Formats: sequence, structure tokens, C-alpha cells
Amino acid sequence: MNLADLIDRNAAFTPNKPALHCQGETWTYAQFAHRIASLADALSAQFGVARGDRVAILSQNHPDYLALLYACARLGAMLVPLNWRLATPELLFILADADVRLLIVAGGFEPAVTDASTRAVMLDALRDLPPLRHVDPVTDWSTPVLIVYTAGTTGRPKGAVLTQQALLANAVMSQHMHAMTSDDHVLTVLPLFHVGGLNIQTTPALQLGATVTLHARFTPDDTLRAIAMDKPTLTVLVPSTIQPLLDHPQWQQTDLSSLRAISTGSTLVPQGLVDAVQARGVSMLQVYGSTETSPIAVYTRLGGDLSRPLSTGLPGLLCEARIVDHSGLEVPANTPGEVEVRGPNVLTEYWRNPTATAEALHDGWFRTGDIALRDTDGYFTIHDRKKNMIVSGGENIYPAEVERVLLDHPQIAEAAVIGVADPRWQEVPIAFVVTRTTISGDEVRAHLLSQLARFKVPREIVFVQELPRNALGKVQHFRLRESWGPS
Repeated sequence: MNLADLIDRNAAFTPNKPALHCQGETWTYAQFAHRIASLADALSAQFGVARGDRVAILSQNHPDYLALLYACARLGAMLVPLNWRLATPELLFILADADVRLLIVAGGFEPAVTDASTRAVMLDALRDLPPLRHVDPVTDWSTPVLIVYTAGTTGRPKGAVLTQQALLANAVMSQHMHAMTSDDHVLTVLPLFHVGGLNIQTTPALQLGATVTLHARFTPDDTLRAIAMDKPTLTVLVPSTIQPLLDHPQWQQTDLSSLRAISTGSTLVPQGLVDAVQARGVSMLQVYGSTETSPIAVYTRLGGDLSRPLSTGLPGLLCEARIVDHSGLEVPANTPGEVEVRGPNVLTEYWRNPTATAEALHDGWFRTGDIALRDTDGYFTIHDRKKNMIVSGGENIYPAEVERVLLDHPQIAEAAVIGVADPRWQEVPIAFVVTRTTISGDEVRAHLLSQLARFKVPREIVFVQELPRNALGKVQHFRLRESWGPS
């Protein structure tokens, strides 16, 4: 069996049930299964795509994005989702690094890949396909199906290779996390080129026979309108998409009663956002993971204990997570260390990068590079990226902790903290702050000193108009370091 078979089974059980809604169009499960089969046949017959080949897609969210994923699963090929926010040189690097056989491009994105040597075809050209040849599946659960490139916060991005089994295990954990059933209706507004938009709820819902409403991209207006009118039961939002909803004039008036939960994660989640959503009667679930874990690894569960502020929950149903010291030994409860994850949801390798693979994987454990605490009940609280940690005068400073306190100030909208070289202290913290109204650096420092040790207070407060972020709203600390100068 393969992932596409799950769509076929749902089509057999409920052929007329809506699988996907998008921009006024609805695909039933029977239509979705037929589209997957047609695309698999076209990829094979017209373009020679076979087991092990890479197929890239450059497009905003669209039902064919998902159909291509399952078509690749049927053929044993690998889908390479491309971030349409990347610059042309970045896209060309990924196409070359993945040695992509076929690039599928949605209208409007052609200029970004004009110089690509990869064979390209427009997405619209795949709409009118010849009769089916019924390609026989040649895959099993161990077959790679996705190569998702990491954000590339240092150096070149790396392609995380995820198998069909990884997506299956991830889906089981999503279903456990959300108490998801085939009666659920998922609203997907995050980009499918990230595993968060693709795999936290979207593919788990489709593989279970639920319904997904897909937006081409996030806008606050469209999201609130869809919640009120389409009545989804679940959605995933990151802090950078939650805040615009809270700031929207219709937030308090929008009917949220259909939502059983909103899941969030990917970066520091201010408690104020959680409180504001839960004040409207909607449960907020936290999920922790990474591209390399498909991404679900640690989560809070609907119906479980949601009373622990800032906790991202317990290790998932089908994977292990632990916290280790610099020598790889597991640390006691309430001791900071690096998170490691092991399970069927973990990547098999970084594409054609044995050095990076060896650095990241040992004995099946994936070194996440994230610093966390685990309490005596086993609940995880993520502190920061290991590489973001600042060592100042022999003391460890976690930027995320300082950022959390900064965001508690009512006049601070966004904040990011980096470490810069210092001749006396080795490193010192510097804060970049976006404010709602004019405040002084002294006011900010006074606020920090009321809650943090003096050595954690940033040496300088830099007021900026905005922070550099990637597509999922994660602050790109490396760009702040570049803007400050060599550290």
C-alpha cells in the first residue's frame, strides 16, 4: 500500500463526500482520487517520472498541490515543495540540489524560474489529461515521498527526506492530538510548502476522510469570513497569523463556535495570544516539531491538560522525545538541554548530504538543536534554538526567555534578541523591538529588570519598524545578526 491508497479507500467508502473546497470549487473524494490517478499517469507517460525521481511544485495553495503529493506517492517519486517567497537564486539552488526531473509552475510564478535548466510545465497544462493508463503502484511505506528544504538559517538549505511511513505516523499523531475524525472540517490557510501547513492537519484529515477547505494564502479577512461561514472545526495558525486576527475589527463579532481547537507553534507563542483566543471559547493546542519530524513530535491534546502556561505538551503517540546534555546523556527533570526525537516520523536523511545527516542523526535519534525543559510529569517547555543561546560571562541566556518578557509589555508588539561579541563578556544580548506607541529604551530596561536577572537584560534596545520573518512567521535571527554586523 501507499498514501494514495488511503484516498482511494475513502473514495470507496464515501465517494460523494467533499474532500477539498478551494476558491468556490469542490472536489469529492471520488473526484480527488480520479485526479490523483490522472496526474500519476500523466507524470509517468508524458514526462517519464518514475520511482525515485523528484517533482517540484511552485504554487500557492491549490487542490492540485495535494493531488501531486499523492500522485508522487503512487509512483514512488518525491515531491519537492518550493517556497514561492524565495528569491530566484534560492529556488535555482534547490532545483539543482534536488536534481529535479520536472518542475510544475502555477501561473504568475514563471519569471522566478525562467533561468532554471529543469524541465518545466505549467500547472494549467495538467488540467486536460488523456485517458487513464492505470499505472500500477510500485511503492511501500518505506518509500521517500517528500523532500522539504529547511529554512537555511545558516549556509545553504538542506533537503529533509520524509518517507510515506513518516507522513502516516505523523497523521496518526495529528488524529490523536486533535481527536480528529472523518466528521471534522479543517481550514488550511498556512502555505503547503511547509510541513506545518501540509502535515499538521491537512494530510491527516484527507487520509482519514475528513473535509479540507484550502485558501491560496492567508489573509485576516478571508480567514475570519471562512470561520464564520464555512464552519470549520479545526485550523492551524502561527503567532504571526493569530495577531492580525486579534487586531481585526471583526474579531470579537466573528462566530467562532464551530472551532473545536486552533493549533499553534513553530515559534515562541506569547501567552497573551493564547489567552485572547481562549477568552473566545476556543481551545488552543500547542505542537512542537520541525521539518525533520514531519513535523509533529510533542503536543498538547484536545481534552488533555492545557493548564500549563508555555508548555508544548508530551511526546507524541508514535515517537519518543528526550532532553540531553552536551555529551548526549539524558538530563534530570527541570534541567535544560537539547531535545532529541526518535520515531517513524523522523527524516531518513538530508538529501545527498551525508555529513549533515551524520551530524543530525545518531542511533535513530534526531538532534533538533532546540533547548527545552521537561518537568516531573514529562511535559516539555521549549526555551530556544541551541544556536541562539547566548553565553555571557559564563551564564547561559536564552533569547526566547527575554523575548517573552519583552512581549509582556503592553506597548511592545514584536521582539527579537540576538547575541553579539563582547571583549569582556564573550557575548552580550541585543534586543530589536517593534512598538505600538513611542516608549524609551529606559522604560524597556526597567520592565525587563522587574522580571529578569540583570545579566539577561539586553545591552542595547534597537527600535525597528519590522522584524525579518520567514513564511511561517519565525523571526530570522541570522538576518538581525547580519544587520548588526559580524559577531
